[in-house]
This record gives sequence, structure tokens and C-alpha cells, in this order.
Amino acid sequence: MEIQELLRAYLQEEGYQVETAGDGVEALSLFRRGKFDLVLLDILLPKIDGFGVCEVIRRESDVPVLMLTALDGEAEQLRGFDLRADDYVTKPFSMPVLLKKIAAILRRSGGREEREVLRCRDAILYPEERTATLAGETLELTAREFALLEAFFAHPGRVYTREALLSRVWGYDFFGDARVVDSHIKNLRRKLGVGYIETVRGVGYRGAKEDL
Repeated sequence: MEIQELLRAYLQEEGYQVETAGDGVEALSLFRRGKFDLVLLDILLPKIDGFGVCEVIRRESDVPVLMLTALDGEAEQLRGFDLRADDYVTKPFSMPVLLKKIAAILRRSGGREEREVLRCRDAILYPEERTATLAGETLELTAREFALLEAFFAHPGRVYTREALLSRVWGYDFFGDARVVDSHIKNLRRKLGVGYIETVRGVGYRGAKEDL
């Protein structure tokens, strides 16, 4: 699956309404026809590149722009900021980090705010602070453990394959053994106890549906 479709699926899963364009001309046409809270703009677009699209958008609107590119040189980033882009993400990137950047930009601009608290039984996640508690006590989690748990708590009962969790947490370009997910789930179960993450035999994992 191409990165555009991965991003569309990921953002829609998080509750965002998403429109996509295949080139810079289509992007500007789409932008002028609609009302958007944020533009996620790949620099390496055909016909009109992302810098050109951003320049036109900035002449017409103050909508937040998050630039996405494989060009990680300082000159390219400075050019993006000179065009008043709000942030800049280079490939490869982590999907959860990208989501946090989008949520932060939208909060600053008055757009859609991120859900602040996720609960399951006596475990609570605070996505903005990247902290968690269990029965009122601080729960020590690694970044990837937190991202896994956030996926399960945000969509209780949803079944995730190992491959889906790898794409979401490790990044779309991860090419390691999918069984790395199992070891992280094992660690999470050791820290949380039983009843929070269920195994779906032959498929993957899901978060518990109960929120007591």
C-alpha cells in the first residue's frame, strides 16, 4: 500500500475526515473547493511541488500546513518555514509522532482537539503528556508500549494484526520480524496484569471491550 493510502487509513481510523490529491494541481483545486483545518503536504508532488503549493496556499489562506518529505536537508526545511509552514516531518516517520504533530497544530489553530484521556478498567492513558497510571500509580511504559496501548484503548474491541501494529507503531518502512510485537505485548501484560489485551488466535490482538 502506498504511503498516501496508509496515511488516509490511519487518519480516518483516528476520526479525521481526509481528502487526498495525486499532484500539486489537483491539490490546489481541491483546496479551493473545500474548507480544511489542516493541509498535510508532500514536497515531492508532480506538476507543482509542495513548495509551490504551499506558496499559493499562503497567498490565499492561513490554514495550518504540515510539510512531509524525504528531503531532510536544512535548506529544504528552512525553505518550508520561510513559506510559513507550521511544521516539517521527514520520511521515514512514526505514525503516532505524526498524529501528535497534527493534533498539536490543530490545538494551536483552534481546530479539532485530541482526546485527552483514554481509559480501560483501572488503567488511564494521557496521550498529550505520554503518561499512564494503573490503579492510581504511575505506569512505566516505553514509547512503543505506550503507542500499542494507546491503539488498544482508543479502539476497544478492534482486532489488530501484527502487521497493522507494526505499521502503526514501528512505522510503515519497518522490515523486521513481526514477532517483535509479541514480545512487547508480553511486557505490557506483565505490567498491566490480565484482562487488558486479548489474543485473537491466528489473527493478532485486541484491547478489552470493558471499560469498568
